[in-house]
Amino acid sequence: MSSRAEDGCEEYSYAEDVLEAGLIHVKEMWRDQAALDRHFASQHLAQWRATWQKLDIGERNLRCYEVGEPRVA
Repeated sequence: MSSRAEDGCEEYSYAEDVLEAGLIHVKEMWRDQAALDRHFASQHLAQWRATWQKLDIGERNLRCYEVGEPRVA
């Protein structure tokens, strides 16, 4: 997958919701805002967005969070 190969991509995964069929969750973690900005501007992401209508992809609910260093719980 092109996104996983991008500089600054630390995690990129998809999963279908277990309670709502067809709802896909995408989890991404980027090293910094600059890496995320480059991702949003990438050619492969533009190509992916261009397919949404044909794939009947509707609503998008994007949330970005800034987090600190992970810790053991």
